[in-house]
Amino acid sequence: MKRTFLGLVLSLGLVGAIHLDASAQSKGIHGRVKTKDGAPIESATVTIVSLGRSTSTSGDGSFHFSNLPDGTYTIRIKSIGNGAEERTIEVKNGKATAINVALNISESQLEQVEVVGYNSHNSKTVNVGKAGIIDRDLPQSVQIINEQVIADQQVNRLSDALKNANGVAMGANRGGVNENFYARGYSLGSNNIFKNGIRTNNGASIEASTLESVEILKGSAALLYGGVTGGAVINMVTKKPKFNYGGEVSFRTGSYDFYKPTIDVYGPLSNNVAFRIIGTYENARSFRDVVKNNRTYVNPSLLIKASEKTEIEINGDYLKASNTPDFGIGTVDGKIDQAIGRNRFLNTVWAYNNIEQTNFQTALNHKFNDNWKLNIALGAQSYNRDYYGAERVQIQANGDLNIALNKTKSKEITTNQQINLTGKFYTSGIKHNLLVGGDADQSDTKNFTYNISSEGNVFGWDGKTKVYDLINVFHPGGERTDIPDASFKNSTRTEIYRSGVFVQDLIELSEKFKVLAGVRYTYQKTPESRVLDDKGNQTITPNKPEGPKIDRAWSPKFALIYQPIKSSSIFVTYASNFEANTGYDRDYRSLGPSIIDQYEFGIKNEFMNGRLTANASVYRIKNNRFAQAVISEDGSIKDNQMKEFTGETTSDGVEVDLRGQLVKGLNIIAGYSYNFRRYTKTSDMGNAEGERQVGSTPHTANGTVFYTFQDGSVKGVKLGFSAFYTGRRNAGWNNTKANIRDGLNRLISVSPFTTIDFSAGYEYKNWSILGKLSNITNAFNYYIHENYSVNPIPPRSFMATLAYKFEKR
Repeated sequence: MKRTFLGLVLSLGLVGAIHLDASAQSKGIHGRVKTKDGAPIESATVTIVSLGRSTSTSGDGSFHFSNLPDGTYTIRIKSIGNGAEERTIEVKNGKATAINVALNISESQLEQVEVVGYNSHNSKTVNVGKAGIIDRDLPQSVQIINEQVIADQQVNRLSDALKNANGVAMGANRGGVNENFYARGYSLGSNNIFKNGIRTNNGASIEASTLESVEILKGSAALLYGGVTGGAVINMVTKKPKFNYGGEVSFRTGSYDFYKPTIDVYGPLSNNVAFRIIGTYENARSFRDVVKNNRTYVNPSLLIKASEKTEIEINGDYLKASNTPDFGIGTVDGKIDQAIGRNRFLNTVWAYNNIEQTNFQTALNHKFNDNWKLNIALGAQSYNRDYYGAERVQIQANGDLNIALNKTKSKEITTNQQINLTGKFYTSGIKHNLLVGGDADQSDTKNFTYNISSEGNVFGWDGKTKVYDLINVFHPGGERTDIPDASFKNSTRTEIYRSGVFVQDLIELSEKFKVLAGVRYTYQKTPESRVLDDKGNQTITPNKPEGPKIDRAWSPKFALIYQPIKSSSIFVTYASNFEANTGYDRDYRSLGPSIIDQYEFGIKNEFMNGRLTANASVYRIKNNRFAQAVISEDGSIKDNQMKEFTGETTSDGVEVDLRGQLVKGLNIIAGYSYNFRRYTKTSDMGNAEGERQVGSTPHTANGTVFYTFQDGSVKGVKLGFSAFYTGRRNAGWNNTKANIRDGLNRLISVSPFTTIDFSAGYEYKNWSILGKLSNITNAFNYYIHENYSVNPIPPRSFMATLAYKFEKR
């Protein structure tokens, strides 16, 4: 459970230990609000009564008022809707007297206060920002999907949670398992997905039962995370062990034979060690014929208080998943044809996709003192996949479809290391919030391909190429069901080594003006891939650059922040990130990275004493060094790997985010985004300029309202509505100028759609039941990967969760 406002502590009849420390480094008052155990109290409101100046405590409980004339001041520490604690402080010759007010609350009591609702995070420290600064001081758009939202919406996968993040849209659900997202026009690959700050593989549809929150840091995050795309970084924060016994047992069931029992147990093993273990099993069929899914997941964790200043977190998880690979209904003659039907399955009935994934993470957090903290984190992940079936669903105009088989296996081992040092200090009366860090990660991936027996194969639609089966999607029946033998063909080993160092400083020039500046240096090494045949001989590719590919990049960031009042922040930011490119130039030299510039202007506001947050931003992202395939005069591409830096892309957009708890029990989330990413400069035969890029989504919107009745005979009844809108977008492939010249159009225009969910539930003592009717209008649309993986969205369906919570204080 998260630490909360001092007011929530007081409202429960608990009383805190408040420690005000003074500093003579500038004419003002600087202090911290803590418990008697020395734990910081975040987001307490501190006011100088006579001046009417207020501030809120940061993540370490600190606050400050600068440039105060000598005199005596009354300091009030309060919370929303509760009484205040007042003390008097004298400032003389720039020095403020230190005052200690010892009250009676411990850190463990504070940790037991639960924050519920969709509260503002503008005054909260954001983990994804690394520096220990509150969101209001972060000159970048941030969204947090908290535990209450995850529970209310019965979230099962990361994609379910990200529906609430404006500007983040599902780009594809490739094979029905590998979720791919877009933000600000950029694809968020595995490099942009993190768990507890450590990069993680998302190839198995991430399990949400262990998530406490999902943090989305939008825009360029290269300063903190290195080689990530410019759309957003997603950090999943898992549930942590607790020093009191408790837990939850739940059973979730729904349409299409879905059932999912989950158990979550936590408690102390000793005075200094606490544990938590979460386990779940999921079994389900689908609205899609033949498709089924089976998953087992377990997540144990430990929290060790090695000393008063040092904590060690150990976190692991194991996932075993088996699903039917499903590439959807495909396209007919390059276009979508609803006549195929929402449930029509077009893979082989025996196709399989088996995944085993193991994660291990450990983090050491050490507090040297109230101002200086150290974090060291290590991680390792193993990902194994075994796939056999058909993939590309590209149907001829008459309905003929070649079923061509593919069998692959992959094994991936990744390791991660990072260190972050944060410190707060003053120079000439100016406060600094310094972050110095370094990180590295290594990945070793082996992909195995197979020769598939041609016995029983038939000629495909062209009458020349042999395939496993030829079917007609409009006239089903007679499909093959045998499984051909497959023998090992070759293996490819690919390694990547990344490392970087960075420094960032938030400089508070005054209470209203702040500057954030930083820079990162990244080094990335990609050794030459090694391809071995079935006899162990290495395949040599002609005209390919020899030796490792080396990428180096500097990623600066600079921002101005103006906070005219305590509850409002205005910022303007410049940042850059880089994208490593594959391939080589005309002289067969490896391509360097593309440098991408981003400019953002934003406003963050709190209203109704913090109960409502309204944030907005506008941005431009420009890649002036876009790598394009070399296109011949006849409009063809002779070598897909030969590229040149002759292009430019631009992504413009607007984002608006609302959230809050307007009154007790009434929670809202709403958001809207617009994005226009297009090619703005290309070669003579390159992509069509001004054409919206495939995968980017121009309009997205979301809105959620939940209300829990607080009194009377209906106390504990919960009602909620959620609506999610995805605008018209392009699928297929972007056109080249040669396509336009020849009158061809490779784009697929996908219509917009809205899904609406209704939820109803009841809570009584330790029991709760919550049901949800999803897509109540039965909207019919698709998630699309290029023009061959076209996955229909789920139709109207039902889900319900019965849960029992237990806790011993």
